[in-house]
Amino acid sequence: MSSVRQTEHFDHSGERGQAVGRLAAAVRAERDRAGLSLSELARRAGLSKSTLSQLEAGKGNPGVETVWSLATVLGVPFSALIDPPQPERALVRAGAGDPTRSDLADYSALVLSHSPPNVRRDLYRIDAEPGAVKVSAPHASGTVEHVVLITGRARAGAEDDPTELGPGDYLRYPGDVDHVFEALEVGTSAVMVSQQR
Repeated sequence: MSSVRQTEHFDHSGERGQAVGRLAAAVRAERDRAGLSLSELARRAGLSKSTLSQLEAGKGNPGVETVWSLATVLGVPFSALIDPPQPERALVRAGAGDPTRSDLADYSALVLSHSPPNVRRDLYRIDAEPGAVKVSAPHASGTVEHVVLITGRARAGAEDDPTELGPGDYLRYPGDVDHVFEALEVGTSAVMVSQQR
């Protein structure tokens, strides 16, 4: 990530501007839910009141440490402050998305999917070779699968609408319908998470 400027956080135009707006609204909503004043949340999070006020007004430019600090004080996951509501199916190509950047290191974090309340997740490493399509029958109702392709190329997703993936791509799809994973190159590997309610 050496090409990433450490001072870059949120851009206020386009997709990044929407991310700042979501963050501002989420912080306000969670602060209200927690019954904290602006001053008290700022004090507990180690921020100045003016910094938090700017952030809640959608004018802030927080680094990952600031967002983590706020999430910790508010008692919510990091993703609850930065993620939009999740559609049933999502695809994030490698290099896409709006990561939150660190003030302290050449580091960024991109939440691909947050865990809804009362959900169980199982984590798998997939190693597959070309030549056969792995077709899985529907799992329990409400099951969602998440795949991040590590090496090779693959086609994955609902059997009637699979998506081709390259290294670093992320895909979320319903696991309660027939679904597939097909290696398209030798040495294909992925991380898969199966999420059940």
